[in-house]
Amino acid sequence: MKKKILIANRGEIALRIIRAVQELGYVAVAIYETPDKDALHIRVADEAIWIGDGPRSDYLSIEKVIAAVKKSGAHAIHPGYGFLAENPDFAKACEDNGIVFIGPSSDVIEALGNKVTARRIMAEAGIPMVPGTQNLSAGDAGIQEAVEFADKYGYPVMLKATAGGGGRGIRRVENEAQLRAEIPVARSEAKSAFNNDAVFLEKVVINPKHIEVQILADKAGNTVHLGSRDCSIQRRNQKLVEIAPSLIQDQKLVDEICDTAVRAAKAANYFNAGTVEFLVDKDWKYYFMEINTRVQVEHTVTEMVTGIDIVRTQIKLALGKNLSFSQKDVQIRGFAVEMRINAEDPQNNFMPEGGKTVSVYRSPGGYGVRLDGFVYQGFTIPEVYDSLLVKMTVHGFSWNETVDRLKRCLKNYVITGPKTTIPFYLNLVADPDFKKGDFDTSFIETHPQLIEYDEQGSEGNMLARLIAEIHYKKENPYAI
Repeated sequence: MKKKILIANRGEIALRIIRAVQELGYVAVAIYETPDKDALHIRVADEAIWIGDGPRSDYLSIEKVIAAVKKSGAHAIHPGYGFLAENPDFAKACEDNGIVFIGPSSDVIEALGNKVTARRIMAEAGIPMVPGTQNLSAGDAGIQEAVEFADKYGYPVMLKATAGGGGRGIRRVENEAQLRAEIPVARSEAKSAFNNDAVFLEKVVINPKHIEVQILADKAGNTVHLGSRDCSIQRRNQKLVEIAPSLIQDQKLVDEICDTAVRAAKAANYFNAGTVEFLVDKDWKYYFMEINTRVQVEHTVTEMVTGIDIVRTQIKLALGKNLSFSQKDVQIRGFAVEMRINAEDPQNNFMPEGGKTVSVYRSPGGYGVRLDGFVYQGFTIPEVYDSLLVKMTVHGFSWNETVDRLKRCLKNYVITGPKTTIPFYLNLVADPDFKKGDFDTSFIETHPQLIEYDEQGSEGNMLARLIAEIHYKKENPYAI
């Protein structure tokens, strides 16, 4: 009887994992809530189990997911990203029930999920870090600790939820009055979002580059990195564009960052796939930020430039295999860029466009193009989940070739119904600073022209949309 792996996630990442599971010869088991009853991942999986009406609550229920595993007879769980992926209680529940958790141990997830604990581990290993505090004490004592830290290091400072992640639980504070006012609010929000009201402070690194390093580690202690990624182009502290490798010209610095990532992973006794994230300031000094204990949304760009299937590898590692390659075998070839095609309106502060139906869907393709998505023509976007529709990843053997390919793909991409980030990206790839590789985390704020576009797009794109609409009407004569 074939072994089964249950995918405890949805959307494009569920599809990505299902394909890897099936390629390895295992049975892929999907789960879904009622809003996802028409989702593509449950059509592609070998089996699908309904776990409740949701929304979100059932994907977040450890008890229901474990029950689905037992019902299916699966022997392993891949958590994807988001939802329960970095929940140590979920990993522990898998361990207690004899289920293979495709990720690090619950102890490691717990230690690294607590940003203050992670900072302590890194400090003991000599990893460079941004100045920061321990968890602030409760009440007025914690506010006083925060004021003293800010007086010492200067404003602005970053107030963070200790258990936060994914760009959530973070706020920049510019002065003492704001700091005093924000700490109680931040505690309340952290408690609501993460069931943990602990917060701490870090000194703000002004307009840094956000650089991260993919690592893989087996249970025998072998750890390798797969090069760097630049994830600086963000909105609301969440990434929109990811590039591999980083465009930092100082290769010695990049190599040092990558080697530091390996040291950080070993210091945390890290196993499986993960990402070590850094900030690089204007003086080219770098600082540890965090370790993400899961596969990243942007793993595709690293796969494109290394030829290494990260998801397939992490499944094999979890099932007891050792790494089949060493650091010297990892070769970076060319450049890859991932753009998150979100159902969002960039001209309205990137507000989500959930609840709308995709009336026409025409995707680009060709050499060096990869699409990871779950949207299709006629699909109604649930309002209750993340706005990501498709990850478009493009590879080229030079930076200029990659940008040219991006332009062509974006011009050929047709999604009607919801507003999307495609027009924003068309402006981005034409921007001189982007083409020079000159960007940091302030890029969107300092380039307001990126959202100055006609929603209908260029004449060529308008023609493509018109042709697509005509075909759609022919195929669906009673469609509105």
